[in-house]
Amino acid sequence: MVHPVCAFCMFSTIAMLIAILVVCFTSPKQSASKCELKFSKTNPNPIEYKYGPRSIAIGDFNNDTWFDVVIANNAVDSISVAFGNSSIILGSPTIYSTGIGSAPYMVAVHDVNNDYHLDIVVANFGTNNVGIFLGFGNGSFTDQREVSTGSSRPISIGISDLNNDTLPDIATVNYGTQSISIFYGHGNGNFSSPVAYLTGYDSLPMSLVIGDFNNDNYLDIAIANAGTNNVGILFGNQNNTFENQITFSTGVGSHPYSIAIGYLNDDIFLDIVVANYGTKNIGVFLSNANDSFTNQITYSIDNASPYSIGIGDFNKDNKMDLVVINQGINNIGVLLGSGSGTFESSLTYYSSGSSSSIALAIYDLNKDNRLDIMIVNNDTGAIDIFLGYFEGFPGQTTYPTGSYPQSVAVGDFNNDNQLDIVVTNVDDGTISVLLGYGNGSFADQMTYSTGASPASVAVGDFNNDNRLDIVVVNEGGNNVGVFLGYGNGSFANQMSLLTGSAPLCVVVGDFNNDNRLDIVVGNQLDKNVNVFLGYGNGSFQNQMTFLTGSSPQYMAIGDFNNDSRLDVVVNGADNNVGVFLGYGNGSFAVPITYSTGSDLWSVVVGDFNNDNRLDFVVGNEGDNNVGVFLGYGNGSFQNQMTFLTGSSPQSIAVGDFNKDTQLDIAVVNYDSDDFSVLFGYGNGSFANQVTFSTGSSPISLAIGDFNNDTHLDVVVANSNDNNISVLLQFNRGALIKYMTYASGGASSLRYVAISDLNNDTRLDIITANYGTNNIGVLLGSGNGTFLSQKILISSSDSHPSAIAIADYNGDMLLDIAVLNYGTKDLDMLIGNAKGTFTTQTNNGFHFVSSPFLIVSSDFNNDAQSEIIVACDDNDNVNVFSTYNTGSFVDPIIYSTGTGPASVVVDDFNNDNRLDIVVANFYSDNISVLLGYGNGSFADQMTYSTSASPASLAVDDFNNDNRLDIVVANLHSNNISVLLGYGNGSFADQMTFSTGALPSSVAVGDFNNDNRLDIVVANSWTHDISVLLGYGNGSFADQIRYSTGSAPPFIAVGDFNNDNRLDIVVVNEFKNNVGVLFGYGNGSFANQMTYSTDPYPSYVAVGDFNNDNRLDIVVINLAISYVSVLVGYGNGSFADQMTYSIDYAPTSVAVGDFNNDNHLDIICVSGFNINATVLLGFGNGLFGNQMTYSAGLTSSSVAVGDFNNDTQLDFVTTGESDNRIGILLGSTNQVFLPQTTLITGNYSRPRSLAVGDINNDNQTDVIVANSNTQNIGIFLGYGNISFANQVTYSTGLYSSPYSVAVGYFDNDTYLDIVVANYGTANMGIFLGYGNGSFKNQITYSTGSVSGPYSLAVADFNNDTFLDVLVANYDSNNQGVFLGRGNGTFDKFLVVATNYGSHPSSVVVGDFNNDKKTDFAVINDGTDSLNVLLQTC
Repeated sequence: MVHPVCAFCMFSTIAMLIAILVVCFTSPKQSASKCELKFSKTNPNPIEYKYGPRSIAIGDFNNDTWFDVVIANNAVDSISVAFGNSSIILGSPTIYSTGIGSAPYMVAVHDVNNDYHLDIVVANFGTNNVGIFLGFGNGSFTDQREVSTGSSRPISIGISDLNNDTLPDIATVNYGTQSISIFYGHGNGNFSSPVAYLTGYDSLPMSLVIGDFNNDNYLDIAIANAGTNNVGILFGNQNNTFENQITFSTGVGSHPYSIAIGYLNDDIFLDIVVANYGTKNIGVFLSNANDSFTNQITYSIDNASPYSIGIGDFNKDNKMDLVVINQGINNIGVLLGSGSGTFESSLTYYSSGSSSSIALAIYDLNKDNRLDIMIVNNDTGAIDIFLGYFEGFPGQTTYPTGSYPQSVAVGDFNNDNQLDIVVTNVDDGTISVLLGYGNGSFADQMTYSTGASPASVAVGDFNNDNRLDIVVVNEGGNNVGVFLGYGNGSFANQMSLLTGSAPLCVVVGDFNNDNRLDIVVGNQLDKNVNVFLGYGNGSFQNQMTFLTGSSPQYMAIGDFNNDSRLDVVVNGADNNVGVFLGYGNGSFAVPITYSTGSDLWSVVVGDFNNDNRLDFVVGNEGDNNVGVFLGYGNGSFQNQMTFLTGSSPQSIAVGDFNKDTQLDIAVVNYDSDDFSVLFGYGNGSFANQVTFSTGSSPISLAIGDFNNDTHLDVVVANSNDNNISVLLQFNRGALIKYMTYASGGASSLRYVAISDLNNDTRLDIITANYGTNNIGVLLGSGNGTFLSQKILISSSDSHPSAIAIADYNGDMLLDIAVLNYGTKDLDMLIGNAKGTFTTQTNNGFHFVSSPFLIVSSDFNNDAQSEIIVACDDNDNVNVFSTYNTGSFVDPIIYSTGTGPASVVVDDFNNDNRLDIVVANFYSDNISVLLGYGNGSFADQMTYSTSASPASLAVDDFNNDNRLDIVVANLHSNNISVLLGYGNGSFADQMTFSTGALPSSVAVGDFNNDNRLDIVVANSWTHDISVLLGYGNGSFADQIRYSTGSAPPFIAVGDFNNDNRLDIVVVNEFKNNVGVLFGYGNGSFANQMTYSTDPYPSYVAVGDFNNDNRLDIVVINLAISYVSVLVGYGNGSFADQMTYSIDYAPTSVAVGDFNNDNHLDIICVSGFNINATVLLGFGNGLFGNQMTYSAGLTSSSVAVGDFNNDTQLDFVTTGESDNRIGILLGSTNQVFLPQTTLITGNYSRPRSLAVGDINNDNQTDVIVANSNTQNIGIFLGYGNISFANQVTYSTGLYSSPYSVAVGYFDNDTYLDIVVANYGTANMGIFLGYGNGSFKNQITYSTGSVSGPYSLAVADFNNDTFLDVLVANYDSNNQGVFLGRGNGTFDKFLVVATNYGSHPSSVVVGDFNNDKKTDFAVINDGTDSLNVLLQTC
């Protein structure tokens, strides 16, 4: 039979690794006296996961402003206190005892002794008392003090001032006595004896809440009476007592379990909601304001019974919503409220994976002004955190406009209190007005003629008639048009005002403080702005003009210096913004300018850091980011901070989208057809963007509440679709599961292994905690006890199912391999000294089905272990070997000059530590950063060059053994040579002429005179310049050689193996590379060309296939590919092979990043902040790209070992950021599949063992096939390949669940032992030493015992191996004592607790007494027992 355990059952709990490791492959030798077996269980258990969490409360116990939690652990008589942090991660809990047998049922927090520190109050069901833990304010608490409840068993607690003496009192619901008790507080943490109030015969009160229901300033108590199916209310009165209970029916069979109160219909009277467990619904009682309530209104819950209920505004609409947790598959439900006391007809459900949730707490855990919840699950014993989140704009509705809509604005044009839309149509010379219905939809457009090419629109009341008007700038007509509104959605024909040339932008405001709106227009070609002061009747004065210095693109207004006068900020075409401070009379001061990114678009004003000083944000289209300038409040601003957007950001709007009271930024991205929302933190910084789809080429957006739901919506002008998109914000109070926590530190133990991880000669325990998605380690003390569990790795929804411990990287230290059942992948933790581990980055490999079984061994005799893995519902096992992919840590940033364009590394001060030199294109200098040899660098030293240094190279040009620098100066048509002094400093430049626009430089000895020469690519004159060196730092005049079109980059190497240097150049507009062969005398042959993909821009050289012939790698600027051309060694090359990389690569370098002696490729991009690595296989081929965040959009990359750890690092230049980023390399071991072993149709492998069963010094594999009732043997060849499976029957219906090996008959031939779950016996297969075995001999493990796991060891020190079997169904373990001849003696039974269901055993000497002990996983109690041998 098959035991009904969870989906992958306890497959993952078969700790076969340990069973195998402890078997000595020679007969055991006696190390202690022979004795009768006797085992003693250690107390407490080193792992006890089923704490039975029953209740949770939230508060800040250590005054760090972050949430902390307290959990009542019903099963283990304790509370757990855990501290939260900004990452919404709960630390390991501190456990406080509530007393033996206390069975705490509910926990609450309050300051009960008036010391301004939160305390904890616990309802101890088992010991009939209330426990009080007084807090010290630092996260610690006193031991429990108890207040007796007499014969009552408290199950629910409420805390408030019930007698108006300003001191907190406690009320409890009491099981058994059908009552509530009130304990009046003395203000010092002590309380009176209880005062009891009956709730009715068989009422079974379950929950209470406290509130003033009749607004008489005396608190009342409401109770959920599950037995009598009603809500009972005890009204408080002026003599500090309570009236008799008044009840309100919840319906026959309803059994209300939980109650909550809140203002559901905004009538200043508290309303009541209950969770009706029996009738599977929610009951709502609205207050009648006269000590009574309406009849219950119910809302059905689908297929689930509600257990606990809470109230809060989950969708930020200022209306109370309900949340329930249930017993059933839909264990979390949210019901949105209307604000009138009614709710939507159906709930939105969420699942935590539990089917029995019993308690919840509501809190804003991450301080985003959205309510989150924590729920207690009594089936899994876990605490789940669900965070409320911004759902955003999941869909769009489009409305036709005219041709090429370019600018959009919103306003109420027909005075119906509903927002309308106006948009300019450039190609039609019109504007479209779309009137809103107030439900998020709009009428068809009405159009009005404008001048030519209306570019921008704004709205305002220009004639003070309380009707909105429209103003449009007509770029093609050199005028501004004013449309006066009639207040019914229609407009008069435009009135035109002449402007300057090509007006592009318009803003409105009162610039002369006369309470009349004025207009400011930006004229692109005239580089000025026009100010039109309004008369307040719809007409305007003649323009006043103010120079801007650069072409104004966009404008925004605000009072930047807090003088109550409007100022203007103008985006310029020269990558700057100008701030015009207003004088309050319509005139402005000369602008103050600030540098921005490239290709400016929009500018918008807002207070982003809540300092009451206006800031502004600009869109840097060329850099794909927005720049935020924080204001000082005096009209000046900080330098911009940039935040990434989509591709080509255009128009910007600001508003509070997520209702956290902080301004957010929305920006449309023209090239990526979406818009980005960047949530503000309120300190001037912003979260990473969240994007939402729009139409094609969105160019403008505006925001407003189009459907009157109090949430901001968005309208976008899609220029290529000739329409607008209206995107309504979706807010359903959505929740998303963030993490799972357990009050005991972990949950759902699935696998345990043992090993000495910290080399202290004491065995440690390693656990796979399926429920809480982590791996834990308990370090052994050597006396049978263990330290508290420490978490090594945690990953959301990973559900680790098995682990294997071995040396996977050949460093003689133990590593850990982890199978993740949930995410269907593998993790690797590399061991360091003293038991610490480094988690490796997953290589992206995923199993088709969930893995549950793992074993390790060295299958190819390379002193590194491989692994074998079995997956659920598969009929095979897979063999994996390790591979170092290399990795890089997060970038370290250093400042440079302006526009760092090229970077090279070398040792400039002869200290054997690599240094960095950077060419700064815009500041006309180079930066030298000297390295400290630990991966860090000194601040830059700068040296002047000529104009626009674009490329550099390094070598010793004057033969003084000191490195020098050569720089190609793009706009000076020369190179600069800076001779080094050998101490990291350099002489002033010497310049040498080149061709036009020299873009790249390389160095080599082209005439074999042992003096270095220089070659330069001239991108304008389509040639290269060769400058022969004199060996003293000076060079001969250039010799020019023609190339293809616009060569941007050059490199050198000996491509035809004639010991003469050749040159390779990329010809960007010819789509090829050119090779010029050197004659060895400084002259070169005409180029030979080889085709590449379009727009090659950069080339690097290396031997990619280890044939001692140079190859070429080329990047192509306009596409997402890199081209590799393998060299034949005669100067010719094979056709290119292409590999996908990130878009728009700008630079490429080569190096061995994973230390496998094969060259790899690294590329960086100017389009995003990623660096792409392609690992080489050493045969000219490369793997798929791996990406790493470089922190910068990059123009150049160089490679070197900056911290002398033998791992290559790299440096990138951020040309738009004026910084470089250093990324230090590290090893990263991953598993790669090697071969698959077929176990037969429907075989369903359940256990694995390894050993040399045919004595050929090669490791073989044994598989227990549970479904085909046999064991399978795969003989190994020593090269990670195996013979086909040979099977041996374990008997009909045997279902073998566990397998191990050992020398049971002392003949030096390995034998096999198997646990047959189905037939309740142990089977022995004695080996012949040639890979074959005798038929099975069986030994009974007891009727209906369910043998589930086994391990092999010499337990009684008689030098004969014994077998330990864990019997799942009979809740015990048994030891078969070996006789040394292949037969076994009596079966010694070691019982565990009833319902423990032992599922896996491991053996070892846990207390160093030379006697074998064992540890057992108990599936039923989710615990680990350690049993020490005490004979």
